[in-house]
Amino acid sequence: MKVLVTGGAGYIGSHAAQRLLADGHSVVVVDNLSRGHARAVQRLREHARNGDRLGFEHLDIRATDPIETLIREHRIDTVMHFAALTYVGESVEKPLDYYENNTAGSLSLLRACERSWSHAHGGVRRFVFSSTAATYGEPPADRVPIREDCPQNPINPYGASKLMVERMLRDSVAAAARSGSDFAAACLRYFNVAGADHTGLIGEDHDPETHLIPIAIQAAMGKRPGMTIFGEDYPTTDGTCVRDYVHVEDLADAHVTVMQKMTTGTCVAYNLGIGRGYSVKEVIAAVERVTAKPIPVRIGERRAGDPPVLFADPAKIRAELGWSASWTDLERIISTAWEWMRRNPEGYGR
Repeated sequence: MKVLVTGGAGYIGSHAAQRLLADGHSVVVVDNLSRGHARAVQRLREHARNGDRLGFEHLDIRATDPIETLIREHRIDTVMHFAALTYVGESVEKPLDYYENNTAGSLSLLRACERSWSHAHGGVRRFVFSSTAATYGEPPADRVPIREDCPQNPINPYGASKLMVERMLRDSVAAAARSGSDFAAACLRYFNVAGADHTGLIGEDHDPETHLIPIAIQAAMGKRPGMTIFGEDYPTTDGTCVRDYVHVEDLADAHVTVMQKMTTGTCVAYNLGIGRGYSVKEVIAAVERVTAKPIPVRIGERRAGDPPVLFADPAKIRAELGWSASWTDLERIISTAWEWMRRNPEGYGR
């Protein structure tokens, strides 16, 4: 297949591009580099068996006409869409940035796909959307683990901006079917992504870093004085919040699996995860074991909007597509992140 990977210079997108290349697909990465890293794409090209199958365009998904031209010139048949702003707190402070980038940007991308249906090569027929479990908001305790039929009531602009894209995809698939065009879409929802490429070639590099595992590793490395646990009085085994963690390579594998098994005229949604959660204290203890270093920890106040337990039920994708996570041991997941950060203490360099 010829796949356009938006946000392919970012954390998840670069791992998806790596997997696509390994499977023999042709890949064109589109990224405006506001938060992605050109060096990630460069590393992929340098280490690919055939680097000519990886193209890169420094382009914003809101540029509809150039995106349409790119789709036509590269004869793209599939879009894997990761490009997005993803900080929950920032979305509350700058909601319009999130609606402009995530929602309007996706609208622009879909418009280019729609136009491509008149191209001689047939245009884009498959669209895999990297959504988020934040579209569920704060489900009641009796809906955890979360299934796909859980009501979607996002509590922040980030989740809302992604939910709007899911609706656009459903409507676009229905409209395409009515017009006789072949089009299918999938929305993949997940919580916490962790780990890095097991070869150490690419990994996670955010500025600022907000994810628990890399923050804990940075504290273990002495790159920060310590870390804060926000609340230890939740109704969980050790009083701290419980979340699920899916390895980034499993996430890439799920996107490719869905891409290969899509059915024309359908818009499906799947939750991704390992089917269980780990508490904040369990994660920190696991990082200490992997790194063999102590992590200074202080206890802070609860953060508003932090439910005690959130993790996904991945039973649907397992039953329908045969996909399940292969990285299920927390220390094994953390060890890949540790290896990446140990080898690349400054990430891709700044």
